[in-house]
Amino acid sequence: MANKNAAAGWYPDQDPRFLRWWDGTRWTGHTRPNESVLPPPPAQASTIQPQQPQTPTRDPVQSSQTSAPTPTRHRIFGGKKDLETEVERLTLIVDQLGVTERDALVDELTRLRSEVPALRSEHASLLAQVEPLRTEVADLVALRTQAGALQAEVTQLTAQRDVLNAETAELQNLLTQLPAVRAEYDQLRAQIVETRETSILQEVGVYEYQHPLDNAPAYKAKLTGISAQIKDMVKAGTAVQGSTTWTVNGSVSEGKKMVREFSKLMLRAYNNEADNAVRSMKPYALDSSVARLAKARDTISKLGGTMNIRVTDRYHSLRLEELQLTADYLAKVAEEKEREREERARLREEEIARREFEREQERLRKEQSHYQATVEALRQQGDAAGADQAQAKLAEISDALDGITRRAANIRAGHVYVISNIGAFGPDMVKIGMTRRLDPMDRVRELGDASVPFHYDVHAMVFSDDAVGLETSLHHELEDCRVNLVNMRREFFRTAPPRVRDILLRHDASIVHWIEEPEAIEWRQSETTRRQQQEVGVGS
Repeated sequence: MANKNAAAGWYPDQDPRFLRWWDGTRWTGHTRPNESVLPPPPAQASTIQPQQPQTPTRDPVQSSQTSAPTPTRHRIFGGKKDLETEVERLTLIVDQLGVTERDALVDELTRLRSEVPALRSEHASLLAQVEPLRTEVADLVALRTQAGALQAEVTQLTAQRDVLNAETAELQNLLTQLPAVRAEYDQLRAQIVETRETSILQEVGVYEYQHPLDNAPAYKAKLTGISAQIKDMVKAGTAVQGSTTWTVNGSVSEGKKMVREFSKLMLRAYNNEADNAVRSMKPYALDSSVARLAKARDTISKLGGTMNIRVTDRYHSLRLEELQLTADYLAKVAEEKEREREERARLREEEIARREFEREQERLRKEQSHYQATVEALRQQGDAAGADQAQAKLAEISDALDGITRRAANIRAGHVYVISNIGAFGPDMVKIGMTRRLDPMDRVRELGDASVPFHYDVHAMVFSDDAVGLETSLHHELEDCRVNLVNMRREFFRTAPPRVRDILLRHDASIVHWIEEPEAIEWRQSETTRRQQQEVGVGS
């Protein structure tokens, strides 16, 4: 146990084998082996409880000096030798108490305590510096992770770059070869004549007559004249020309005979090509036939080049004119047939309307005669009221008969119909026509016969005293929507029905009833059935 305010020094620990350092105020954590017994702290100070409270049972100094008896007072001052011995003993005790080491430790402790505030300040400063560094380290770790992914991406992009570089080099090589390839392509293309009908049809335009004539017989007569000129040139030997100086075995006559025979052979090949073009002529394939015949002439010129055999320009021009007239003739025949077909359809429609008018007039006349007899009979019977009713009905019949007579006389009167067939042509497609029949729905039903998959739906049926003019006005205003730009008698227009309704309203047409959405019952039922069949097929 150490006394409070005792001098700093080494004192016995709880474990007798060790000594613990007392700094003068408290027990420290410094220990060392107990090689000698230390004296107790000075007795004048009051005792305190150490951190490891275990007070020695006896004085360590006395324990170490048991062999030397404590000198008596009279011996302390007995002699010089005794004093020297006592001084040595006290010196030894002081040394054992570690007074010198204690002073050094006190100085060191004082110095360390003076450094503590600076160290604490430095510690706080370092902590303040460490936090940003820790944040920066975390960011660097995240960046290193990202750098790994970027490195992998860079590797992938590098590989792609190498592939693209190789492709670029190959493309560059192809670009250098492109002019030569294009030149070769143009040369080969010039030698090819397109004869495939599908390819020709994809580029076909409106046919233009090369020799405009009035009708098909005129073209026929012109063709007959051209054929006569062709035969005359063949007979005269002016269709093909050849060398006149060619010799065979030194004989000029044999040479001329050989050239003449080869010329006939070449002309036969050329005429076969021309005749085949005439037989298979279609107006839209005229350009292809002309190019093919020109190619045949060039080939003959090349094959007969050694003998200067060639088809004359005049003969070739006649054959080309024959092709053009043949195409014109076929186009005119088709046009006249279409016109005749439309005219027959118009006359048939007119005849049907005329017969309907006659039947209706006959029916009304019979009813008129019947009511006239009824009026006379009722008046003779004295039934004035019944006679008046019959007379009123007779007046209605007379008005109807007059109306039918007027319609029959006015060939421009009739119904303008606006119909569509969504199942056949899709939405936003209407047909606008005119009929003079008493029941215009008969005409609509005829149009929806077996030639189309579904019946037509009526959007509007408008009666007009000038139905022809109203129909023509509608066609003109919808000219930009016309589907067939060649045959104007095809009355189909790609437009929404409401636009037709607006045009009719601008013309003050009496629209009795307008249907915006077509019923198209058969088409809708067919679509529903088809969808159900598909669902069953998918489910199975």
